Amino acid sequence: MKFIVVLDPAKEGGFNVSIPALDGCFTQGENEEEAL
Repeated sequence: MKFIVVLDPAKEGGFNVSIPALDGCFTQGENEEEAL
């Protein structure tokens, strides 16, 4: 399966990650690698 992953810079630093097809699937991290 393939999913679209949305990686957004957070205002306070770091990154927020969500997968729109999976309701409630959300994570965050200090950098892109940690967030994913």
